[in-house]
Amino acid sequence: MSAFPNTLQFLQPLPRTSSKPMRSVSVQNSSNGSVSLKQNKTAPFPGKEEADVVVIGSGIGGLCCAGLLARYQQDVLVLESHDLPGGAAHSFEIKGFHFDSGPSLFSGFQSKGPQANPLGQVLDALGETIPCASYDSWMVYLPEGEFLSRIGPTEFFKDLEKYASVNAVQEWKKLLDAILPMSAAAMALPPLSIRGDLGVLSTAGARYAPSLLKSFAQMGPKGALGATKLLRPFSEIMDSLELKDPFIRNWVDLLAFLLAGVKSNGILSAEMVYMFAEWYKPGCCLEYPLHGSGAVVEALVRGMQKFGGRISLGSHVEKIVVENGRATGVKLRSGQFIRAKKAVVSNASMWDTLNLLPKEVVPKSYEDRIRMTPQCESFMHLHLGFDAECTQKDLGIHHIVVNDWDRGVDADQNVVLISVPSVLSPDLAPPGKHVLHAYLPGTEPFDLWKGMDRKSAAYKELKAERSEVMWRAVERALGPGFSRDKCEVKLVGSPLTHQRFLRRNRGTYGPAVEAGKDSIPGHSTPIPQLYCCGDSTFPGIGVPAVAASGAIVANSLVSVAQHSQLLDAIGI
Repeated sequence: MSAFPNTLQFLQPLPRTSSKPMRSVSVQNSSNGSVSLKQNKTAPFPGKEEADVVVIGSGIGGLCCAGLLARYQQDVLVLESHDLPGGAAHSFEIKGFHFDSGPSLFSGFQSKGPQANPLGQVLDALGETIPCASYDSWMVYLPEGEFLSRIGPTEFFKDLEKYASVNAVQEWKKLLDAILPMSAAAMALPPLSIRGDLGVLSTAGARYAPSLLKSFAQMGPKGALGATKLLRPFSEIMDSLELKDPFIRNWVDLLAFLLAGVKSNGILSAEMVYMFAEWYKPGCCLEYPLHGSGAVVEALVRGMQKFGGRISLGSHVEKIVVENGRATGVKLRSGQFIRAKKAVVSNASMWDTLNLLPKEVVPKSYEDRIRMTPQCESFMHLHLGFDAECTQKDLGIHHIVVNDWDRGVDADQNVVLISVPSVLSPDLAPPGKHVLHAYLPGTEPFDLWKGMDRKSAAYKELKAERSEVMWRAVERALGPGFSRDKCEVKLVGSPLTHQRFLRRNRGTYGPAVEAGKDSIPGHSTPIPQLYCCGDSTFPGIGVPAVAASGAIVANSLVSVAQHSQLLDAIGI
């Protein structure tokens, strides 16, 4: 939803940088064909202590932004507080088990052209590819029963007929018939073409107007009218189609929540239509990156460095420096000042970015808006390493458990997501073993944990209590042969873990902005030369969304001519 070296830094303290020199990082090939990120702990700061653009944080959004800036021949420097890059998409290793800590449900890595996934477009621009294993299903455990849910246009109908009703089948078909034609309009404007100034009229408007008009013409009057709702809540499309079947409404709420942290009444229709196009059209598939989610991070770092970009680890930004009303650089915890000649880009959340700014330079209206923006709740995590013989032979990679539809998919302790990536990428675990990551997706209340002493017995007791729902879900998914007592690795992460090691305010998943009621902030700020990217900015939460946000900021910092040349170079 999201790699630490040799110890589980996700659960253990990180070393402070103090006055030690910052550490550079490079990507190296390993003997098994995978790649790993290596840091030189004794190397001085990589290059001069200034750059055209300084990027705070190395999440997917920050790395996409930095990579494209390097591709645009800008001198870019990424400053990462932790010992390895990736943010919520990092992976870590312990006892030979390699774990994802965040995103595990991917698609679109192999897609090319204007309708490609935004992350796929960035990787294409950087000349990077990610080997993937393809699959087309996940197990779901619902109050109605458990079944293997397949993506694609037809297979899900069989599940609906068996576990829901004939009416559900009819309503699902009605929904697909209405929204799949809209996907041409939703995908006619490549995210990589967007920028945050009037140059967008050239890079997006004039360039893609013919294809956009063609898609509207192909949809006909009724479809074109529906496409006008792409920037409205998806529930409005469902309401206009008079979809009332409880299973269909619940299922769509679940998909929306997994995609963006809000239900169908809060997600933009464009996001859902894009997802439906990737999951429910003929020939579609899901993809898991071989060697884990860390391979995505490694590819972005490698692509950035290929074009001269730099990244410095263990470089904790303490504040954004504002001089004469403009962001001119950052000050590190070590006391070093890093100058940004053109811009500072923050990949931190909006709340954490606000805390990096001198209070006297922040307009009250901007501060008030940030502080009033509602937050998604936080996470509980369960990471396990165990013997593969404890599970059935046909174990799938993904499992979703919903305990009670009536409580809502956004209720705490209700929905559990489980990923067993070693099913598709066996190198993530020692021979004959599996790795597993289970989590409560942005539904764990932070206030339950606020102020607790992490060393106290009360904290340990609460972790045991609040993680039990994940243990039960894992036991249900893996079957009677699995025993929690026989796990070789057992690690539980709490919202305090999320807050501390991902530098996330209140350990939040991101902003809980509902479409139609409010809008997600853009990428510029009231402070000239300070920009933001990531899940606190448009388009919002999710890997494709944060990749798009990073690309939009990078595009906005170069000329229209440079931007257009890149679009030409990658064929979009």
